Amino acid sequence: QVQLVVSGGGLVEPGGSLGLSCAASGDIVDINSMGWYRHVGVQRELVAVITGTGSTYYADSVKDRFTISRNNAKNSVSVYLQMNILRPEDTAIYYCHAALVVRGFQNELAYWGQGTQVTVSS
Repeated sequence: QVQLVVSGGGLVEPGGSLGLSCAASGDIVDINSMGWYRHVGVQRELVAVITGTGSTYYADSVKDRFTISRNNAKNSVSVYLQMNILRPEDTAIYYCHAALVVRGFQNELAYWGQGTQVTVSS
């Protein structure tokens, strides 16, 4: 059906930058939204999302520091999160989420990519 493959993340010093990439491929008919969540302990926070029409939303804590973008290709779509001016409080496991219309299904389906660790520390 659909696969989400995540890359990026790692260790960076405060003030540094990192990028996260999430590639969705498969029987995708339409994209309702794709975005990133982060987990700190048991808390989950929506970080950024981009809709099918290109509208973006950012959590207040990352506005003006993070940028989400999307690249559509034949049979696949990628979403990229550029994270600048990183702070220790950005440390978390980041997950890609996609709300997609998939061939053979009438309703929107939700997909999650594997988590990737982002650690901001000196």
